[in-house]
Amino acid sequence: MKRRPLPVAVVTTAVAALLLTACGSGDDTSGDNDKIAGVGQAAETPNESASGSGAPEGDKPDGVDVSLPSDMDLVFDWDKPKDKNEAAAMDDAANYIRAIYHGVYKRTSNDAAVTAYSTGDGLHYAKTQIDSRVDGGWTATGTRRHYQATTRSAPNGKSVEVAFCVDSSKFYSKEVETKKVLTSKPRIADFDYFRIVMVKLPTAAGLWQASKVFVEAEAEKCR
Repeated sequence: MKRRPLPVAVVTTAVAALLLTACGSGDDTSGDNDKIAGVGQAAETPNESASGSGAPEGDKPDGVDVSLPSDMDLVFDWDKPKDKNEAAAMDDAANYIRAIYHGVYKRTSNDAAVTAYSTGDGLHYAKTQIDSRVDGGWTATGTRRHYQATTRSAPNGKSVEVAFCVDSSKFYSKEVETKKVLTSKPRIADFDYFRIVMVKLPTAAGLWQASKVFVEAEAEKCR
């Protein structure tokens, strides 16, 4: 689908440009701009449903609502690592992604879930994603799959990098007013590789927040 132009401020780093892939890319009809720049730095060493492998019990992990409408399915097809800190960081990386789409669903970037699961550049990134869809009059529908996850802890144990592939080929933009789903054919632009640096929040037992987000767009290794 043909993208409506959105303001994009590209910030490059030694690692990669920070880009957002929100929904499956489309054909030459009117639709969403999938690639929206975020902000970040080099990584540290490291139904309303909340569905998919590794999902928390119920809709309110850590007391925060990350529920989604029945037509918005985020699948986390990965196994938890044996290390407790890395497992907790991976769970909350998934909650961070859920929080972003909960904000899209609720039409606000000031949602409690967003501030619970992100900080710093991670918070800015989440708000940029949500606000772009609210301003454009879009939400999302379909299935977004997350897989091939790995974790890496920093020597001090206070941060964990959670990396994974994303397949958005069955995840589409939907116009809020008309309910029109902007379908598309799968292509390389639907596959991205995320690296999220999660930091442990000292004031809340077990809670991890996304502090930095790096995305390799059009990731052939994820297809």
